[in-house]
Amino acid sequence: MPIYAVKTTASQEQTVASMIANREEDEVHAVIAPESLTSYVMAEAEGTAVLERVLDDIPHARSVVPGESGIGEVEHFLSPKPDVEGIAEGDIVELIAGPFKGEKAQVQRIDEGKDQVTVELYEATVPIPVTVRGDQIRVLDSDER
Repeated sequence: MPIYAVKTTASQEQTVASMIANREEDEVHAVIAPESLTSYVMAEAEGTAVLERVLDDIPHARSVVPGESGIGEVEHFLSPKPDVEGIAEGDIVELIAGPFKGEKAQVQRIDEGKDQVTVELYEATVPIPVTVRGDQIRVLDSDER
């Protein structure tokens, strides 16, 4: 089944995707609005004519981009990116959630399988390793920069 790109107004991708999905159109099978793709929505449909008919009534939907894509070109949008990606051992981070919120720490170990990071707090009198989820930290300074 071909996948088509639909041009939208900037910052209206989620709105357009939900409006397309809410139309009970048998020829439109799936819609995705990836966060990393600005001003576009990807729709799996049986043809451009069906998609253009659906888009006529949807505000912020501009047009269907000529051409079609296969699943191979969009499957990287379908798998979630791990939260620990881009974090390296030795990086200086700030804890943004949990009991140590606002504390600065240095990354000691990364467990990509569990999406967890073990950090050592800077201002603690005794160095204590603390394991937190990857979405609870923000990188302040990286050794790789």
